[in-house]
Amino acid sequence: MTATLQDTAPTRTPLSRERVLQAAIDLADAHGLGALTMRRLAQQLGVEAMSLYHHVPGKDRLLEGMLELVTAEMDVARPGGDWKPELRRSALSAHDVFRRHPWAAGAESSTARPVQARLRFMEGVLSTLRAAGFSPTQTDHAYHALDSHITGFTLWLTSMRLDEVDLEQLARETMRDLPRDEFPGLIEHIEVHLAPRDPDDEGSFAFGLDLLLDGFERLLEPASERDARAKKGKRKHRA
Repeated sequence: MTATLQDTAPTRTPLSRERVLQAAIDLADAHGLGALTMRRLAQQLGVEAMSLYHHVPGKDRLLEGMLELVTAEMDVARPGGDWKPELRRSALSAHDVFRRHPWAAGAESSTARPVQARLRFMEGVLSTLRAAGFSPTQTDHAYHALDSHITGFTLWLTSMRLDEVDLEQLARETMRDLPRDEFPGLIEHIEVHLAPRDPDDEGSFAFGLDLLLDGFERLLEPASERDARAKKGKRKHRA
């Protein structure tokens, strides 16, 4: 039997909101948020630009939908258990998500209306801190310190455009041009970066995160323990 044209024609995947958002995320991941336009997105999907507006009313709603999907990839902290591992797991997950989607940290910071997934992430952190025994004021400060570390660290990484340079070559050239007697600390810093990493070293983000969590934990110490720690520190300083 001879196949008809209808039988042999390729089946086009129907356009949907989820497909539009995923294509937009892929485009932003590959080329940055500045490269994302409705026209370019339509070209990538093989449709007319006007057809996108049936699924996302405009660029602002498109970005909100993208952030909703990306933020939903983060692990939400669960209150009531061991608060430090919960917050650590959640923060590391958020950092990993922002590393996979470098545009998202800046976009989330500049978006006036938080998406639902962002609100759930915030609620997880805040409720976990309160359930652990932190006061409302301590919880507020701790949340902002943690959020600043997650978002700020990602923005710092992405601002350096590390994927556009040969870091090892740049490091060696910089070290070669620096007088060691004037910049001993900087040269040692570069040498540490060039040396093989300890496989147990989780990196600078985890290092800073653990310092924050350890600092939070001290707030929960009884006043007597805090006073004893302070007195010990003063004696050591005088010695």
